[in-house]
Amino acid sequence: MTDVATVAVIGAGTMGHGIAQVAAQAGYAVRLSDAVPGAAQSGLARVRRNLDGAVERGKLTPAERDTTLARIAVSDSVLEAAGGADLVVEAIPEDLELKRELFARLDASMPEAALLATNTSSLSVAAIAAATRRPARVLGMHFFNPVHLMKLVEIVTHTGAAPASVAAAVGVARRLGKEPIVVKDSPGFASSRLGLALGLEAMRMLEEGVATAVDIDRAMTLGYNHPVGPLRLTDLVGLDVRLAIARYLARTLGDERFAPPPILERLVSEGKLGRKTGQGFFAWPEG
Repeated sequence: MTDVATVAVIGAGTMGHGIAQVAAQAGYAVRLSDAVPGAAQSGLARVRRNLDGAVERGKLTPAERDTTLARIAVSDSVLEAAGGADLVVEAIPEDLELKRELFARLDASMPEAALLATNTSSLSVAAIAAATRRPARVLGMHFFNPVHLMKLVEIVTHTGAAPASVAAAVGVARRLGKEPIVVKDSPGFASSRLGLALGLEAMRMLEEGVATAVDIDRAMTLGYNHPVGPLRLTDLVGLDVRLAIARYLARTLGDERFAPPPILERLVSEGKLGRKTGQGFFAWPEG
């Protein structure tokens, strides 16, 4: 099994900064990088805000916060951050060719024993692995937002993945304090496919006037004990992200159940992407 001491996180946005935070809290040396100048520093600032909040709530001591932050190094150079890492977790936008191009670059510059993991929520892990010379060392590690609070990590295996690689990823997830499940490489895996089916049906019900967004969500939080309703969850994930996943699943599975409802297409075209823009199915306060 691969011994992981250093974790590089490529992509410092919504998911990447959270992955870097939990890895640093678990004691790993972390390198956070983003191709966009200044984005890695912004990601680190978000980690600091999360940790400051935990200190205010009595969940962390100031010393624990400072130790966690000291474990995270930031860089605008992706290859510099990844160099020498035992595990790289990619958290860049959901674009298959973009991910394949990054994995090809990482593969050419990293030690052969290093693990490469993608945080994709729906794309083919096998197709990403095929861009490298080490498909046995490539798998999916699908985290959930917000990473520092959500317990699940989907470990996505494919036919070319080595059992030792899967075991190593499971071990890392457990050290991060997460509950890993191992799923087969299939469009949408388990979580995205199930979650999206519920979210799209909630959108169709809203379009049809079955109930308000608030009451549709209450049906699931109060009636089924879900911690958050499907429309509010869509706002948290990002309407643009859910639209991309819906289009991908409808196309790859050939299933109209995943065809995006007009309301989702319209809101995304209007720039109403959820919490990150302040408006989606709900209005969100600034910050």
